[in-house]
Amino acid sequence: MLLSVTTGMDSYIQFVTVLILFVLVLGITYLVTKWIANYQKGKTIVGNLEVIETCRITSNKYVQIVRAGSKYLVIGLGKDEIHILSELSEEQLDLQDTHREKPASFRSIFDEVKRLKEKEKD
Repeated sequence: MLLSVTTGMDSYIQFVTVLILFVLVLGITYLVTKWIANYQKGKTIVGNLEVIETCRITSNKYVQIVRAGSKYLVIGLGKDEIHILSELSEEQLDLQDTHREKPASFRSIFDEVKRLKEKEKD
C-alpha cells in the first residue's frame, strides 16, 4: 500500500516538473522569437534599400518594387538571376503605408474570432 502511494506521488511530482519545464521553454522561445524579430526588423529598415512590394509569379520567380535611395525600381527575381524591369517615379506608385503600420496583435485577432464565434452561436 505504501509503495503505491509513493509511486503516485512520484508521478505527480514528475508531471508538475515536466509542466514547469514546458512553460519555461515556451516562455524562453517566445522571448527569443521577439528578440530575433526586432533584430531583423532593425536590420531591414536601416539604409537606402527597402522592398516596397513583392508579387509572386511562380514558385521561385517574383516581381518586386524596391526603393534604392530616391529611385523606385521594378525588378524580376528568379532562382539564380535578378533583372531590372523598369524604373518608376514616386508619382506612378500607389504607396500605402500598410507595411509601416503596426501589425495586429494576437490578442486582438483572438478577440475578434471569439466575437464572431459568439455571434454564430446566437
